[in-house]
Amino acid sequence: MVIGDSVLTPAISVLSAVSGLQKHGNKLTDGQLYFDLTSFPGEIILISCVILVGLFALQHCGTHKVAFMFAPIVCIWLFAIFTVGLYNIICWNPKVVCALSPYYIVKFFKDTGKEGWISIGGILLCITGTEAMFADIGHFTAFSIRLAFVSTVYPCLIVQYLGQAAFLSKNISQIPNSFYDSVPDAVFWPVFVIATLAAIVGSQGVITATFSIVKQCHALQCFPRVKIVHTSKHIHGQIYIPEINWILMILTLAVTIGFQDTTLIGNAYGLAFMTVMLMTTLLMTFVIIFVWQRGILATPFLVVFGSIEAVYLSSALMKVLQGGWVPIMLSIIFMVIMYVWHYGTRKKYSFDLHNKVSMKWILGLGPSLGIVRVPGIGLIYSDLATGVPAIFSHFVTNLPAFHKVLVFVCVKSVPVPHVSPEEQFLIGRICPRPYRMYRCIVRYGYKDVTRDEADFENQLIRSIAEFIQMEAVEPQILGVESSSYDARMAVISNISVQSVSSLIMSEQDNAEVNETIQNSTKSSTLQSLRSVHDDHNMQARRRRVRFQLPETPAMDPEVRDELLELIEAKEAGVAYIMGHYYIKARRSSSVLKKLAIDIGYSFLRKNCRGRAVALNVPHISLIEVGMIYYV
Repeated sequence: MVIGDSVLTPAISVLSAVSGLQKHGNKLTDGQLYFDLTSFPGEIILISCVILVGLFALQHCGTHKVAFMFAPIVCIWLFAIFTVGLYNIICWNPKVVCALSPYYIVKFFKDTGKEGWISIGGILLCITGTEAMFADIGHFTAFSIRLAFVSTVYPCLIVQYLGQAAFLSKNISQIPNSFYDSVPDAVFWPVFVIATLAAIVGSQGVITATFSIVKQCHALQCFPRVKIVHTSKHIHGQIYIPEINWILMILTLAVTIGFQDTTLIGNAYGLAFMTVMLMTTLLMTFVIIFVWQRGILATPFLVVFGSIEAVYLSSALMKVLQGGWVPIMLSIIFMVIMYVWHYGTRKKYSFDLHNKVSMKWILGLGPSLGIVRVPGIGLIYSDLATGVPAIFSHFVTNLPAFHKVLVFVCVKSVPVPHVSPEEQFLIGRICPRPYRMYRCIVRYGYKDVTRDEADFENQLIRSIAEFIQMEAVEPQILGVESSSYDARMAVISNISVQSVSSLIMSEQDNAEVNETIQNSTKSSTLQSLRSVHDDHNMQARRRRVRFQLPETPAMDPEVRDELLELIEAKEAGVAYIMGHYYIKARRSSSVLKKLAIDIGYSFLRKNCRGRAVALNVPHISLIEVGMIYYV
């Protein structure tokens, strides 16, 4: 429903703002006036679509480049509607201020009955307009939000609505376009311009909120992989997702061109908004019970706010056939996509979990794994935090040689916004020391930014080196005497690694880079490819580092040998090894499961971003091995 809200908000905001041109329609249509004020002429729709296309086309620039105008626009907009509302109250009907008394709403329901109850669905647009207008205010403190709303936003809105009521009390025929008709002709164009800009500001807030929601769903494995662009180097959380942006634009244009009526779009918008509000109240109730441990407050909170929102929602549900079906359809589509992706991802993980490679089989192969171990580091990516994935047996049986140092990397997105740097890396050993096989669990919060490959490789090498020394110094903590080698895990703090690292890190200049490439054991073809890659990636080349082992006579000889092999492997090169998975349902599976896995999940996997791209894995160092999963 929130994603559906981001489709409807730009459509109704821009269309309502641009509809003011109908008051001066003679300037757009060569003297021909349109008197149908709910169904807009083609020129209005065209102008609205142009503004919407421009709004979505500018999203790639980032909010920070235009955000400096948001506050002035909203302040001028609030001042404008307050002034126009106050003018209408004084000019048309000062007694309208009596409408603030709750007596009249009781009298309204008493006189109108069921028709009055159905009509309150239109009042939702007053609430939704408020929500969209200062959607970005959530970046501030709770006190500033309360202060801004109570002292500025709420009074301006109330005065504006009272002014429209005063105007309509004397001009009942002007109901379809009451706002612009109530604006004096002398200030019509300034109000029209600032209203259009305010609609863009409100739409911008909802669109960027959708980007954040999709990113968090993707981190929790509930949404297909998409390209996430961080538009600001200084302000965290400002992102841009191209795929979602263009999908939202197409849907928004379809709604605008298809309905061409703010009444129908308003019905859809009200249903989506009230559903979101009611779900928020229900979730807040769970927070009060389970997080705050204040169960005694949950019942009155749910009764008071839930009953009010349920009344509004029941009224909005009466208009499902009059446009309300749009958010329901959109929510069902996105829910199916999220469910199918999550279902397929969990089935794949379950297959890996139940088909691990036997540790006895690996130990039986010996330290050489039954193949040639060549210099270099192989980073084997897997979703498993424990054990060896089934794809490893394919590597061993299909590749003639393997890297001397193997690191099983598991990237986990934990259900918290951020993971502190000192808790991101969890390092362990899989087999005995001669095997040179390690495990690294990298933990990110759903709002964290994934490192580039150069920083990741350097941090990984330093973390493994720190673990090797910690294992020798504190064997009882890391469980060296444990029979399970996979149980040796330790959190490696980035701060401690940077301050007391066992390796000395130094920058390389261009000559040293070229010499290292020529002296490595890679083939001439791979050397040339690496050179071309570095020529096109000057930042990575400039940041290339070399590791050296400090002169410490007290270091254990086995530890020194292992660290030297780690450094030599890093100098030889790092390869990223991934499985190219094909997931299919078993023949005995149900029809729904076959539809979900063979058609739904397969389609999403083929059309979303590859895992290597999402993890910033360089293509020059990528090795993929195919495997079919029958789930």
